[in-house]
This record gives sequence, structure tokens and C-alpha cells, in this order.
Amino acid sequence: MQRVVVLGSTGSIGVSTLDVIARHPERMAVYALSAHSRMEQLAEQAAASRAAVVVVPDDAARARFLAAWNGAGQPPEVRVGAQALADTAADSRCDTVMAAIVGAAGLPSALAAARAGKRVLLANKEALVAAGPLFMNAVRDSGAELLPIDSEHNAIFQCLPHGARASAPTEPALGVRRLLLTASGGPFRRADPADLESVTPEQACAHPNWSMGRKISVDSATMLNKGLEVIEAHWLFAMPPDRIEVVVHPQSVIHSMVEYEDGSVLAQLGQPDMRTPIAYALGFPERIASGVGGLDLARQGRLDFEAPDFDRFPCLRLSFEALRAGQAASVALNAANEVAVQAFLEGRLPYTWIPRVIQAAIEWQAGRSSVTLASLGDVLALDAEVRAYAGNLGVV
Repeated sequence: MQRVVVLGSTGSIGVSTLDVIARHPERMAVYALSAHSRMEQLAEQAAASRAAVVVVPDDAARARFLAAWNGAGQPPEVRVGAQALADTAADSRCDTVMAAIVGAAGLPSALAAARAGKRVLLANKEALVAAGPLFMNAVRDSGAELLPIDSEHNAIFQCLPHGARASAPTEPALGVRRLLLTASGGPFRRADPADLESVTPEQACAHPNWSMGRKISVDSATMLNKGLEVIEAHWLFAMPPDRIEVVVHPQSVIHSMVEYEDGSVLAQLGQPDMRTPIAYALGFPERIASGVGGLDLARQGRLDFEAPDFDRFPCLRLSFEALRAGQAASVALNAANEVAVQAFLEGRLPYTWIPRVIQAAIEWQAGRSSVTLASLGDVLALDAEVRAYAGNLGVV
């Protein structure tokens, strides 16, 4: 029986994970769940999945969870705080950890799972964007299994040679020429850049293909999300930046592709439903039912592709630049983006200022003395410094 910890269970990835687990009661069960603010939903999930443990951020959240508990019998063990989150990810009573906490807050628990040698289903971008070397070394040192959950990386994972799977490679897979990450282009794929000044949060969050949280929806609109995925692909597959490309594919049917030296291109296709990569990772190396319907290509009719427009999507350009500049620049990119997106969602920052805040933070970081990122503490310290800088720019 596979015992699963779902970190970030009330988010979209967490909800989809629980859906897939519930379809396979004979082979997997929930050991622990965590949530940051939605205690009522967490209580419902814990009762339905019979979780033994839940992790909440503070005592007030613990009280809310217990007040919301209406499941049969005793409530699960309630653990409190960031250290409890990391300890639960490394708990010997589980073997699989879905790392789906959004933002830098999810980094310590994802790293703890990797260091404990778990099967890590990685949906947290910051583990690789901010701490790629640390995280991948932890996977190698512990013998952990690493399965990416982002639909693009999961697609690449499926298209790579078998020997490259569920590991932390130190060089590109043999015979691979380049990785092609597909992007929908989001809601502003055809927008005139001059018209983006007046974009509202509701418009930015109206993704044409995917149902996601507000922060990741904005990242998709700016294509910063795709830039983070480029950085992730570099670490996941040991691929140099000049061998990773982005292609806009508005139908979101092809989730990504791998091109080989002989000219062959392998692609993974499917419905735009995150339960597909989640089921692939939970069942690996077997294929298990996900609850996702089949793909009717005849009804789809056409598949379109185009190069990304860096004038319309400056955040994508900044991401490539940060990857080439080094880990500290990637930390700055991610931290400044989180501050800027939050300010935009709260109505304190125009949409087109998101890349300006990011660029200013990267330039500020580059102008400082050299930064050592040898530990998780170093990474989190730089992350905090960049957030403070971005938050003091005046526009946010």
C-alpha cells in the first residue's frame, strides 16, 4: 500500500491528487494532508480520505480545523508549524510526498522529503527555481525518486529514454538534441502590448484552457510561469539553457516535446487535466486510471504553433536571462515576481509593472557583492532580502 502525504491539499493540485488516490483504494492511501488557510475544506478532505495526520500553520488554524471537524470518530493528529510540515514530509510512515505548496513556503518541506529518500511528486516550482543545486543533490544523495508534476515536465519525462526516468541526471539523456516546452499563450496571446496597461486581475486570471489558482493564472498570463518551467527543466533534465525552447501551442493538447539527434520528435498529448500527470507519477512505472477522458483528435481538428513574442511577454525573456546569470538571479526572479503578482492582484500595481519590478530586483541583486547559496538558509535569506527590496520600490 502506497502511503501518500499531500502538501497543499486544498489547492488545485492537491484536490486533483486526492481525486486520483480515491480511485485506487486497493493500492494507495492518504497518510497526511496540509493546508494554510482553508481549514473547513481541510477537515472535509481529512474525513473523506481518513488521513492520520493534518498539518496547519498555527494554533489559530488548529482551533479552526477542530471546530470544523465533523467526521466520524476522533479527528486526525493535528501538527502545527513549518517544522511540523518538514517533519511530516520526512515521516517514516509515508513513502510518497506530493509537494504542491505554492511559493517559497513549500521549499523546506519539499527538500525534507528529498533528503528522506521519498518518492517526491514535485509540483512546487521554487524547489528547483530557487534551490536547484541543493534539491537535485539531495535527491542524488538520498536515492529519492523524483517525478515532475507540471504537465510540461511530466510530458518531457514520459518522452525521454527509459534510463533517464525517476532520477536526478547529471548530464542530458543520450541522443537528445533539445527540449520543447509548449505554452498556451494565456489570455493575452493576441493582445496588443499597448493594451495591457489596463488589464484587470479578473482578465489575467481568465485562462482559456486551464483551471488554476489566481497566482499561477497571472504567471501564465505573463508567461513568467513558462520561464520558471524553463529553469526547472534545466535542473530536472540537466539540459543547457540553449537547448531548451518554448513554443506557443494555444490548444494545450501537446504538453511538451523532446527532439532527438536523428530528427525524431516525441510528444505527449492529452486533455488539459492535471490528473493525467498526477496519475502517471502516483502509478509509475505503471499506468493507472486518472479519471480523465480520451482525446478526440478528429474533433480537435487542428494543432497550431508559433514562436513566443518577447515584447508581449518580457517575463519570459527575463527568465532565460536569469537562468544564464546563475542561481541568485533565479531566486531574485521568483521572489520579486511573487511580490509583484500579489500587489497586482490586490490592485496596487499595474499589470505591465510586474516585469519592471522583476527586472529591477534582478539588477539590484546583480549589483551586490557575490552571494553564497550553499544551504537552504542562504537561499531563504536571499529570498527574503529580494522580497523586502521589491516591496519597498514604492509602486508596490
